[in-house]
Amino acid sequence: MTAILRLESRKLVRSSLVLTGLLGLLLAFVLAVFPGFADEAELIEEAFPPVLLGLLGIEEIHTIEGFVGGYVFSLIWLLFAGIYFAYASAGMIVEDVRTRRMDLTLSNPVSRESVLLQKVAALWVPLVALHVGLFAVLFVGIVVIGETLDPVTLAVAHLFIVPYLLVCAGIGIVLSVVLGRVESAQATALGLVFVCWLVDGLSEMNSEFEWVGAITPSRYVDPGAILVHEEYAFADAGILLIAFLVLLGVATALFVRRDI
Repeated sequence: MTAILRLESRKLVRSSLVLTGLLGLLLAFVLAVFPGFADEAELIEEAFPPVLLGLLGIEEIHTIEGFVGGYVFSLIWLLFAGIYFAYASAGMIVEDVRTRRMDLTLSNPVSRESVLLQKVAALWVPLVALHVGLFAVLFVGIVVIGETLDPVTLAVAHLFIVPYLLVCAGIGIVLSVVLGRVESAQATALGLVFVCWLVDGLSEMNSEFEWVGAITPSRYVDPGAILVHEEYAFADAGILLIAFLVLLGVATALFVRRDI
C-alpha cells in the first residue's frame, strides 16, 4: 500500500519548488558577487571574524572550489536545507494526530510502521527538487561568471549531503512522535539543527572542546574537502546513514507504542 506515500509526496511538491526557487535565487546572487569577492579575498579573510570563518569552514576562498564548498554549501545546504528537512518531518506525525486524521488513516488496513515509513519516504520530493534545481543553478552560474568546476566532483559533493539531510529529517520525525503540538515539534527541530551547526563550527575553533562537535551531524560532512582536495569521507557518510536509521528506528518504536 503506497497511498500514503503518494499523498505525502504531492503535499511536499509545492513547498519543495518554492524552497528550490528561493535558494536558487540566493545562490545566483552569491555567485554574482564571487568575481569581486575573489579579487579582494585576502582583505576579506582578514576582515572576517574568526568565529565566522570557523562556522563556515572557509578554505581557499579565492578559488571557486573553496568559495562553493565553504560558503555556498555551508549556508545553503548544511544550514537552510537541513533546517527545512527537520522542520518538514517534524510536522508529519503530530499534525495528523492533532487533527485526528491519524485515526482515519489507521482505520484502514495499514500498520503504524508503514504509515511512518511512507511519510518519511515522501521526502524524496524535496531531495530531488533541491539537488536537481540547485545543481543546475550552480553549474550554469559558474559558467556564466567565467569559472570552471568539475561537474562530477560537484555532483559527488551533492551526493554526500544526502545522509546529512536524512539525519536532520530523522531528528524531526522523532520529535514529531514524541511531542504533542505541531508548533513545538517544528520549533524544536529547527532549533536543534541550528544549534548543532553552531556548536560544530565553534567547537572546531577550540581544541579543548572539539569533541563536543562529534555529536553534531554537520561534523560528518565536509563539501569543502571534496571540492578543494577531492577527499571523500565514506566512513563519515556511513556514520550519518547509521544515525538516520537509528533515529528512524526510535521514532517507529515510539510511534507503535504511542497512545493516540
